[in-house]
Amino acid sequence: MSMDFKSYLTEFGRILDSEEPQPPYDNPDYLDYTKLNWSRMNRWLKKGELSDTLAEMVKGIAQPQQWIVITEPWCGDAAHSVPFIQLAAQLNPLISVDYELRDAEPFRINAYLTNGSKSIPKLIIRDSQGTDLATWGPRPVECQKLFDQLKEENADFERQKVALQQWYNADKGQSVQAELEAILKAL
Repeated sequence: MSMDFKSYLTEFGRILDSEEPQPPYDNPDYLDYTKLNWSRMNRWLKKGELSDTLAEMVKGIAQPQQWIVITEPWCGDAAHSVPFIQLAAQLNPLISVDYELRDAEPFRINAYLTNGSKSIPKLIIRDSQGTDLATWGPRPVECQKLFDQLKEENADFERQKVALQQWYNADKGQSVQAELEAILKAL
Protein backbone atom coordinates (compact mmCIF):
# COMPACT_ATOMS: atom_id res chain seq x y z
CA MET A 1 0.00 0.00 0.00
CA SER A 2 1.52 3.25 -1.15
CA MET A 3 0.45 6.55 0.42
CA ASP A 4 1.41 10.20 0.50
CA PHE A 5 2.66 11.79 3.71
CA LYS A 6 -0.78 13.02 4.75
CA SER A 7 -2.16 9.49 4.38
CA TYR A 8 0.78 8.10 6.34
CA LEU A 9 0.01 10.53 9.18
CA THR A 10 -3.66 9.51 9.02
CA GLU A 11 -2.69 5.83 9.27
CA PHE A 12 -0.34 6.62 12.16
CA GLY A 13 -3.19 8.43 13.94
CA ARG A 14 -5.64 5.61 13.24
CA ILE A 15 -3.29 3.18 14.97
CA LEU A 16 -2.97 5.44 17.99
CA ASP A 17 -6.73 6.07 18.23
CA SER A 18 -7.84 2.45 17.76
CA GLU A 19 -9.83 1.00 20.63
CA GLU A 20 -8.72 -2.50 19.63
CA PRO A 21 -5.24 -2.12 18.12
CA GLN A 22 -4.09 -4.73 15.63
CA PRO A 23 -0.74 -6.54 16.05
CA PRO A 24 1.90 -5.48 16.86
CA TYR A 25 0.13 -2.48 18.43
CA ASP A 26 -1.96 -4.74 20.66
CA ASN A 27 1.27 -5.08 22.68
CA PRO A 28 1.20 -2.13 25.15
CA ASP A 29 4.98 -1.64 24.79
CA TYR A 30 4.65 -1.23 21.01
CA LEU A 31 1.74 1.13 21.40
CA ASP A 32 3.55 3.26 23.99
CA TYR A 33 6.64 3.43 21.82
CA THR A 34 4.49 4.39 18.83
CA LYS A 35 2.95 7.23 20.86
CA LEU A 36 6.46 8.48 21.66
CA ASN A 37 7.38 8.26 17.97
CA TRP A 38 4.32 10.35 17.06
CA SER A 39 5.52 13.08 19.44
CA ARG A 40 9.12 12.88 18.23
CA MET A 41 8.16 12.99 14.57
CA ASN A 42 5.82 15.94 15.05
CA ARG A 43 8.45 17.80 17.07
CA TRP A 44 10.94 17.48 14.18
CA LEU A 45 8.28 18.45 11.63
CA LYS A 46 7.61 21.65 13.61
CA LYS A 47 11.09 22.51 14.89
CA GLY A 48 13.50 20.66 12.62
CA GLU A 49 15.61 22.96 10.51
CA LEU A 50 16.96 22.01 7.13
CA SER A 51 20.48 23.07 6.32
CA ASP A 52 20.80 25.73 3.64
CA THR A 53 22.99 23.35 1.64
CA LEU A 54 20.43 20.55 1.57
CA ALA A 55 17.61 22.96 0.82
CA GLU A 56 19.49 24.43 -2.16
CA MET A 57 20.45 20.98 -3.47
CA VAL A 58 16.85 19.76 -3.30
CA LYS A 59 15.51 22.94 -4.92
CA GLY A 60 18.10 22.47 -7.67
CA ILE A 61 16.82 19.03 -8.74
CA ALA A 62 15.73 19.64 -12.33
CA GLN A 63 14.39 16.21 -13.32
CA PRO A 64 11.42 14.41 -11.74
CA GLN A 65 12.30 11.99 -8.95
CA GLN A 66 10.24 9.52 -6.98
CA TRP A 67 11.27 9.03 -3.37
CA ILE A 68 9.92 5.91 -1.69
CA VAL A 69 10.11 5.77 2.10
CA ILE A 70 9.63 2.35 3.68
CA THR A 71 8.78 2.77 7.34
CA GLU A 72 6.48 1.82 10.23
CA PRO A 73 4.98 3.96 12.99
CA TRP A 74 6.65 1.80 15.67
CA CYS A 75 10.14 2.52 14.27
CA GLY A 76 12.14 4.84 16.51
CA ASP A 77 14.75 5.58 13.86
CA ALA A 78 12.01 6.62 11.44
CA ALA A 79 10.57 9.11 13.94
CA HIS A 80 13.86 11.00 13.77
CA SER A 81 14.74 10.65 10.06
CA VAL A 82 11.47 10.64 8.11
CA PRO A 83 10.55 14.24 9.06
CA PHE A 84 13.79 15.57 7.55
CA ILE A 85 13.31 13.50 4.39
CA GLN A 86 9.76 14.86 4.07
CA LEU A 87 10.76 18.46 4.83
CA ALA A 88 13.45 18.28 2.14
CA ALA A 89 11.28 16.59 -0.48
CA GLN A 90 8.46 19.11 -0.18
CA LEU A 91 10.82 21.90 -1.28
CA ASN A 92 10.69 20.69 -4.88
CA PRO A 93 7.50 19.89 -6.82
CA LEU A 94 9.53 17.56 -9.08
CA ILE A 95 9.91 15.16 -6.14
CA SER A 96 7.01 12.84 -5.42
CA VAL A 97 7.17 10.89 -2.17
CA ASP A 98 5.40 7.61 -1.51
CA TYR A 99 5.26 6.02 1.92
CA GLU A 100 5.00 2.27 2.30
CA LEU A 101 4.68 0.23 5.46
CA ARG A 102 7.42 -2.36 5.80
CA ASP A 103 5.05 -5.04 7.02
CA ALA A 104 2.35 -4.60 4.36
CA GLU A 105 1.98 -5.14 0.61
CA PRO A 106 3.99 -4.73 -1.59
CA PHE A 107 6.73 -5.82 0.86
CA ARG A 108 9.25 -3.81 -1.16
CA ILE A 109 11.68 -3.99 1.79
CA ASN A 110 12.54 -7.54 0.71
CA ALA A 111 14.49 -6.06 -2.20
CA TYR A 112 16.29 -3.52 0.04
CA LEU A 113 17.61 -5.52 2.97
CA THR A 114 20.37 -4.17 5.20
CA ASN A 115 22.83 -6.94 6.06
CA GLY A 116 20.02 -9.44 5.52
CA SER A 117 17.50 -7.63 7.75
CA LYS A 118 14.39 -5.57 7.04
CA SER A 119 15.82 -2.49 8.75
CA ILE A 120 13.89 0.74 8.37
CA PRO A 121 13.45 3.49 7.50
CA LYS A 122 14.69 3.01 3.98
CA LEU A 123 14.69 5.77 1.37
CA ILE A 124 14.79 4.80 -2.30
CA ILE A 125 15.38 7.57 -4.84
CA ARG A 126 14.29 6.80 -8.40
CA ASP A 127 14.25 8.65 -11.67
CA SER A 128 11.06 9.17 -13.71
CA GLN A 129 11.56 5.79 -15.42
CA GLY A 130 11.61 3.97 -12.07
CA THR A 131 15.36 3.28 -12.09
CA ASP A 132 16.96 3.34 -8.66
CA LEU A 133 19.40 6.22 -8.34
CA ALA A 134 20.25 5.79 -4.65
CA THR A 135 19.14 4.31 -1.36
CA TRP A 136 19.62 5.43 2.21
CA GLY A 137 18.87 3.92 5.58
CA PRO A 138 18.11 2.69 8.10
CA ARG A 139 19.97 5.27 10.18
CA PRO A 140 22.85 7.74 9.84
CA VAL A 141 26.33 6.17 9.75
CA GLU A 142 27.41 7.46 13.17
CA CYS A 143 24.17 6.30 14.75
CA GLN A 144 24.66 2.90 13.11
CA LYS A 145 28.12 2.69 14.68
CA LEU A 146 26.55 3.33 18.09
CA PHE A 147 23.86 0.73 17.42
CA ASP A 148 26.47 -1.85 16.36
CA GLN A 149 28.57 -1.10 19.45
CA LEU A 150 25.54 -1.57 21.72
CA LYS A 151 24.71 -4.88 20.02
CA GLU A 152 28.31 -6.02 20.46
CA GLU A 153 28.05 -5.17 24.17
CA ASN A 154 24.79 -7.18 24.38
CA ALA A 155 23.01 -4.07 25.65
CA ASP A 156 19.37 -4.73 26.47
CA PHE A 157 16.61 -3.02 24.49
CA GLU A 158 16.05 -0.31 27.11
CA ARG A 159 19.72 0.74 27.07
CA GLN A 160 19.77 0.71 23.25
CA LYS A 161 16.59 2.76 23.08
CA VAL A 162 17.86 5.42 25.49
CA ALA A 163 21.32 5.66 23.88
CA LEU A 164 19.90 6.03 20.36
CA GLN A 165 17.33 8.58 21.54
CA GLN A 166 20.09 10.65 23.15
CA TRP A 167 22.14 10.44 19.96
CA TYR A 168 19.23 11.64 17.80
CA ASN A 169 18.37 14.48 20.20
CA ALA A 170 21.97 15.72 20.18
CA ASP A 171 22.30 15.35 16.39
CA LYS A 172 19.11 17.33 15.60
CA GLY A 173 18.79 15.79 12.14
CA GLN A 174 22.18 17.06 10.97
CA SER A 175 23.57 13.65 10.04
CA VAL A 176 20.62 12.48 7.97
CA GLN A 177 20.74 15.80 6.13
CA ALA A 178 24.47 15.58 5.49
CA GLU A 179 24.05 12.06 4.14
CA LEU A 180 21.18 13.16 1.86
CA GLU A 181 23.37 16.03 0.64
CA ALA A 182 26.14 13.54 -0.24
CA ILE A 183 23.67 11.31 -2.10
CA LEU A 184 22.19 14.19 -4.08
CA LYS A 185 25.62 15.60 -4.87
CA ALA A 186 26.68 12.21 -6.25
CA LEU A 187 23.63 12.13 -8.51
